[in-house]
Amino acid sequence: MAKELWKGNEAIAEAAIRAGCKYFFGYPITPQNEIPEYLSLHLPQIGGCFLQAESEVAAINMIYGAAGCGKRVMTSSSSPGISLKQEGITYMCGAELPAVIVNMMRGGPGLGTIQPAQGDYYQATRGGGNGDYRHLVYAPATIQEAADYVQKAFDVADYYRNPVMILADGMIGQMMEAIEWREMPKRELPEKTWATTGTKGERKPNVINSLYIDPNLCADHNDRLAKKYAAMEENEVLFEEYNTENCEVLFVAYGTPSRIARAAIRQLEKEGIKAGLLRPITLWPFPSKALKAAADQASVKAVVDVELSMGQMIDDVKIALEGCKPVAFVGKAGGVVPTPAEVCAAAKAAIGR
Repeated sequence: MAKELWKGNEAIAEAAIRAGCKYFFGYPITPQNEIPEYLSLHLPQIGGCFLQAESEVAAINMIYGAAGCGKRVMTSSSSPGISLKQEGITYMCGAELPAVIVNMMRGGPGLGTIQPAQGDYYQATRGGGNGDYRHLVYAPATIQEAADYVQKAFDVADYYRNPVMILADGMIGQMMEAIEWREMPKRELPEKTWATTGTKGERKPNVINSLYIDPNLCADHNDRLAKKYAAMEENEVLFEEYNTENCEVLFVAYGTPSRIARAAIRQLEKEGIKAGLLRPITLWPFPSKALKAAADQASVKAVVDVELSMGQMIDDVKIALEGCKPVAFVGKAGGVVPTPAEVCAAAKAAIGR
């Protein structure tokens, strides 16, 4: 199959269309603006609807409504915009509504900068809204993965009746790479008998709601949601291992920093140091078992966490390792990107070389 050159944001938008998304509601913010721009042109051409809402709060509630009708729907934003959507996201998890939410991260906190960063890891994996809720988080490291996992995300969202987030740093959205458009494996999905599609006099009305006044009913609802999240943890963990066998240094990184770590691995090998990479593809559920297994090798002297933040994923890294190996950190925040040389220096310091 021939490859085509695509910009990350535009590939994400096209992937959504190919996955059957016909409705998009959002509000502009850099560095993800090419997503709504692309969809504003192409969704009307397939009988879909693009609507620029008056705010991020309005957009996520429009997503709630469209998802409640059983339609495939997506929104996208960046960091502070996603913060404004948090209430709507927890409502959707509570009401069990499927949708795809794209966060093309920029520097923060607050308005920060438009440059790439990864300071939203806590927000994405712990949740910025209220209650005991979870949503699956995919972290692509290439434009090919961005296109693939957006398409996968719609099926996963429908399968679990839950929002799914695509979390990428702004560099993934702005860079261009050659990709192949390929048919993604499809899941067998149940009919959306819960959707508010009109009774047509044939059934009782469906009610989409996250309100349970009776505490016993609310407790039962939370127990059922917890079982669903446990199924995600059991069945949906994704990761990549690169050069990890008998490595002396084990890097953990996702998104753009994982590419920097690969460059550092090549440089360290020239210096006689064997290094490997464990790359989480799902940030939640986090690949804890895989990381522990890779780090438990006798050859591994240290684990080095590489991020475009002040070190947010490092909590999950330490929890996964259970103290079996020392953990070092190298990263930059606010839109500054560490170099392979800086990553190499941190790795050598961690193993005393």
